Amino acid sequence: MSFGSDDSRQEGGKRPKGLFLAVAEGLVSALDWSGRLIAVVCLGVMFAALFVNVVLRYTLGSGITWAYEIHAILLPWLVAGGIVIATARGRHVAVSLLSNLLTGRALSVLVLIIQAAILVISLSILWSSQPILKASTFQTLATLGIKQVWGYSSLAYAFGAMAVIAGLDILQILAGKPPASQTPEASLS
Repeated sequence: MSFGSDDSRQEGGKRPKGLFLAVAEGLVSALDWSGRLIAVVCLGVMFAALFVNVVLRYTLGSGITWAYEIHAILLPWLVAGGIVIATARGRHVAVSLLSNLLTGRALSVLVLIIQAAILVISLSILWSSQPILKASTFQTLATLGIKQVWGYSSLAYAFGAMAVIAGLDILQILAGKPPASQTPEASLS
């Protein structure tokens, strides 16, 4: 139920009208691409480190010690990137029974309520995670020597992006853009 979905933008040939709607769509698209970039880089680095470590372990008898710790930093970022991609494309896990039954203004009101709830939840997670982020600045990974705040900061990225996308979706509804239809064909990738 997001406006960032590629399917929703092409449905019925309608494009957003006005500068604000175009900027909002551009911001959601930029967040989508940032999530893609983060996910690809994290997967690539984790795979390469694991592969090199396995090859070295079996050929030389010992691997690289930091290969076990790099996942503590990159795995949270991989998950955060996936969360941002799913949110930007409107592909997150959802029960769409009610939204499939509604159309027009009623669907817009439902989407507005859902996006407001997502915005409130995302902002409350950002607020409540501050002590964790502060505490993680004192934790260091043994081999790499990297502060664990680099892994935990993925929380701020993921939920900050979710809040921005939810806020933009709310503004787009208020600007008059109808939400995408929630047909099964449109939601399959």
